[in-house]
Amino acid sequence: MIKGLLIAALVAYCGWWLWQGPKHGPKPMPPPRPSEESAALAVLGLGADADEAAIRAAHRRLLQAVHPDHGGSAELTRRVNAARDVLLKRRIASD
Repeated sequence: MIKGLLIAALVAYCGWWLWQGPKHGPKPMPPPRPSEESAALAVLGLGADADEAAIRAAHRRLLQAVHPDHGGSAELTRRVNAARDVLLKRRIASD
């Protein structure tokens, strides 16, 4: 009887541990930031001749679609924001 209780307790603990998951482990890698201008343009769906107003308009349009508050994901929001930052820094540096 005690042997059966020990086995049941062990099975219950293993199930609980699997359900909870390990507390320590590798942290997920952050999404890659678009470091190249062409990748940032592709994320925002713009051409190479896009000016600052077009970049801001595309960013706003996409952010309204992919923001977590509107059913999107945080990863897509980070990518859209990173693409905007890359392109606006390029525009500011070239002025």
